[in-house]
Formats: sequence, structure tokens, C-alpha cells
Amino acid sequence: MISSATIGPNGPDEPDTTADAFLGGRIEVLQHKKGHRGGSDAVFLAAAVPACEGESALDAGAGAGTAGLCLLARVASIDVTAVEIDKSQCVLARKNAERNSFGDRFRVVEADVTAPGKTLGTAGLVREGYDQVMANPPFYGAGSVRVAPDVARASAHVMPEGELERWVRFLTTMAGPRATVTLIHRAEYLGPLLDVLKDRFGALAVYPLFPKRGVPASRVIIQGRKNSRAQTRLLPGLVLHEEGGAYTAEAEAVLRNGAALTLEPSSA
Repeated sequence: MISSATIGPNGPDEPDTTADAFLGGRIEVLQHKKGHRGGSDAVFLAAAVPACEGESALDAGAGAGTAGLCLLARVASIDVTAVEIDKSQCVLARKNAERNSFGDRFRVVEADVTAPGKTLGTAGLVREGYDQVMANPPFYGAGSVRVAPDVARASAHVMPEGELERWVRFLTTMAGPRATVTLIHRAEYLGPLLDVLKDRFGALAVYPLFPKRGVPASRVIIQGRKNSRAQTRLLPGLVLHEEGGAYTAEAEAVLRNGAALTLEPSSA
């Protein structure tokens, strides 16, 4: 569940932002009123990451940090590195880490995930340095939707031709030898996602998110393990809403109570 309160230009935190509550109020995230905003997708993404205490996680395209902060709220003693290209989002992500008392475990790196490896290393990212890598990539292909006039919003929602493979290449480079990758995307992108993941990650698990019972999935969470040769599995997934529109008890447990989603990736 997400609730928000607007902070105006004279507010104490950041002009023209809202303070949005996640996980039943355990996390509060400042977000721009206009442009890209994190929502339930970020919460479901974080819930699916099988992080253990003492591990390090990397969130690509982190925005204001919602997914990484939700992961920190669920798993104690992990470190999260948030990578984001937009400077204003990086500013908010750092504020949000401090706001939620995670400043010592949440690091923000301003970088383009498609940049050359040397550039990423100079920015402070470590090749094969993370136990968990996750992303909520831009959802739309170039030409499939009308591009927003706001440049930052457009880049957060629209992915140029060939960009998805570059994102996955980045995640592969940053993932440790036995690391797990977790992504959330629109269901119609399942085919392209499997194509770019299959030669880099094994034990792929596909976890659909259904808006209601009996209707097609709107989102998929995909998870895999680097250097695994285990086969791909299609899981039952999660129904998000009852017929009346309320969240199902299972979805509510994730969104309000911070429950984990278990995709049970193979250890092979």
C-alpha cells in the first residue's frame, strides 16, 4: 500500500515532491510530483530478491531508491548500491536513505548503466562485486508510446532499440560468479527478456503478476542465477486484486507487511 502527502515549494525537504509511505509506513520516500515515480512494481521487485544477511545488492535504474530501501527494510545487514543516471533522482535517493536511517548501508552512484566498463569503474562500481542484482528497466520500447516531453521521465519509461540487452549486459558484468538477478517488466516483454538472459543466467524462474483472477498477467518477475545450467521454470505467480478491486491477502502481505516473494531459484 502507498500513501502520499505533498511537500510544497516551501516545504522542509525538497521542492515539489511528495512523501510516499511504503510497507505500511515502514518506509517513506520523497519523490518528484512529476516525472518518474516508484510504486508497487518497486515493492514487488524488492520482495522477490532472495538477499541474505551480509550480502551486497545492486539496483540498476534505482530512481529515488524505493526498491532498494524496501529491500533494506526486509533484510538486515545488507548493503545496497543504487545506480541512477538522473542527478535529481540521485539527490532524492540519498535523502531517502538518510530519512529512513539507512545512510550507512545505502550508496548512490550517478551513472549510465550502458556506459563503458572503465567509466563505471571510475564511478565506483565493482565488476562481479554484488551478490544480488536487480532492476525495473524502462517499460516501453522506442516508438511504442508517445514520448513524454520531460527528458528524465522519457528516459525512465522508454528504452531505445537494443538498450535492454545493454542493461542485462551491465547486470551480468556486476553480478558475482553465483549472483542472482531479479527483474520486473511488462508481461509482453517476457520473450525478449528470456532471449537476453538465457545465455548469461540459468535457473530462470518466471513469476507472473495477475491483475485479477482469470485475466492475463500484466507484469512478470524474472529471476536467475549466474553460471547456472538449470532449466527455466514457470511459477504460479500472484493475483493482485479481488473482483471488487481490493488487494488480495497475498498481495497485501507484500505491499503492507513487507513479506517476501519466494521464487525458489535452483542452486544448480
